[in-house]
Amino acid sequence: MSAWAATPNDNNRSNLQKFFHNVEGYGRLGYSIGGTAPMGMPAEIRKLNKFILQPNVSFGADLIKPASQHWGVLAGIHFENKAMHIDATVKNYHMQITQGGQTLEGRFTGKNDSHAVQWTFTIPVQAVYKFNDKWKLKFGPYFSYVTSCNFDGFAYDGYLRVDDPTGAKVLLGNTDEERGNYDFRDDVRKVQWGMGVGVDYFFARRFGIFADLNWGLSGFFKSSFKTLDQTLYPIYGTLGIAYRFK
Repeated sequence: MSAWAATPNDNNRSNLQKFFHNVEGYGRLGYSIGGTAPMGMPAEIRKLNKFILQPNVSFGADLIKPASQHWGVLAGIHFENKAMHIDATVKNYHMQITQGGQTLEGRFTGKNDSHAVQWTFTIPVQAVYKFNDKWKLKFGPYFSYVTSCNFDGFAYDGYLRVDDPTGAKVLLGNTDEERGNYDFRDDVRKVQWGMGVGVDYFFARRFGIFADLNWGLSGFFKSSFKTLDQTLYPIYGTLGIAYRFK
């Protein structure tokens, strides 16, 4: 009998046993691809030169409580690494950099190398629709706590106009001494949330594969962070394998 089928009440069980008697448990291991990006490509970003894959592993456990023949509720705990490494050509891009011990802020035109990393504990709370014993669709919010993070990089092969597009021109080269460095890790938001959607396919009784898309809605940086003109959102897709415990 499927765990999603209704079963008679058993007056000899405790309330807790009654609640968990048809709950399904899953383990998950996945790899994520994505980035921390604005909604839509701003005009200041002219070209993406490189996108370097990162070791974005995720693993976790989920519980699904059936509510009817097709519907259920999922809650879980995941430990995730969300990282990106890109190189882009920009024009009049607002930045704050450090060069030769001096901090400068203004509009940069040239190339920008950015590296973002965050390790998070994530709790998804999702509605689940079961088509049959093989296919499930999941959708709903998630909440993440960032345990460690980094957002750094450097501007190079260009120039910075201090304060505004007509300000003093500072040339930036491509050596360690000539480029402009930045590090915004202290401005990353510790508590984040967003929406997720995904699908599970079980090709065997215990083993399956899954595909998830998580779209951050709270923003990557704190609301007080004004160095970048655009709000950045973590947007990642995850592919992986799932194991059904019962």
